[in-house]
Amino acid sequence: MGLIAQSAAAPPGAVTPAPGPRPGPGPGASLPEDDPASLTVVPARHYARWAAAVAVTVLLAQFLHGLATNPVWEWNVFGDYFLSETIVQAVWVTLQLTAYATVLGFLLGAVLAFMRLSRSPVLQTVAWTYIWIFRSIPMIVQLVFWFNLSALYKELGLGVPFGPVLWSVDTNSLIGTLGAAVIGLTLHQAAYAAEIVRGGVIAVDHGQLEAAAALGIPRLRQIRRIVLPQAMRAILPTAGNEIIGLLKGTSVVYVMSIGELFYQVQVIYGRTGRVIPLLLVATAWYVILTSLLSVAQYYVERHYARGADRTPPPTPVQRARRFTRALRAAAARRDRPVTTLNPLGDPR
Repeated sequence: MGLIAQSAAAPPGAVTPAPGPRPGPGPGASLPEDDPASLTVVPARHYARWAAAVAVTVLLAQFLHGLATNPVWEWNVFGDYFLSETIVQAVWVTLQLTAYATVLGFLLGAVLAFMRLSRSPVLQTVAWTYIWIFRSIPMIVQLVFWFNLSALYKELGLGVPFGPVLWSVDTNSLIGTLGAAVIGLTLHQAAYAAEIVRGGVIAVDHGQLEAAAALGIPRLRQIRRIVLPQAMRAILPTAGNEIIGLLKGTSVVYVMSIGELFYQVQVIYGRTGRVIPLLLVATAWYVILTSLLSVAQYYVERHYARGADRTPPPTPVQRARRFTRALRAAAARRDRPVTTLNPLGDPR
């Protein structure tokens, strides 16, 4: 209605300007002071951030310079022992302890987690008591206890409960030093793994279980095909940290005189007196093993995130391949001869 009224009020023969943006001022015209286009754009200067970056760079350079020039590090001794047969065998023992305790601990922890989630008060109480006890006792105390199990039980056997023993074996011959370490690490790890698994299962929407039950899917299949694949997204980050902590925690078994990495390093520097370079050897191996576990955790998390993230970010390998292809394409364009055109548009 407003447009019609304006058209009616205009005198005959008048030209009504078409709606649209107003033309700007000419090249020689000056903008008004309140126009945002007349303001000068000044980039923000983060002086504190620059000062902090310079300070960190200087400290890092000093640290690297000290690593390269301080003779106490004894890099030649580090090179002699880093790949020695004794150290490599000790690394293998460390990996064995970590693998056994991880697999057995999380299997037992999953059982304990579902016991706590069950509706049986007996199973709930037993699982809660187990987790409470084994999280309360330090790992080194548990290892020493299992190492001295033969002092408590001379023999282990099978038979009728509260009745005669049908078969028995000496405890020392059944559970050696390495077996006692695996048992201690497994039982300790299971207490923490149970809470990790329980937290992941609780994170799954309960309505999906109700829908699966309404479709008649068996309970075990609900857990295996519906609950666990979704719970893994919540379980994996914490489980990865726990496994890395277990890898470093295997150094505690030195009290049982097991030839793992830290124990062998102690033996060598106790014999040679080269404490700093041998500790550096252990540090380097722990960093390498932890980095490998972190890479494995990244790819496992990426695998289980497929249902939630349809377009996951590229992996470091994919980024490296993309960067290599970009470099090759740029080199090909640079090596391509330049073709000039004459005024008529035909190549010479």
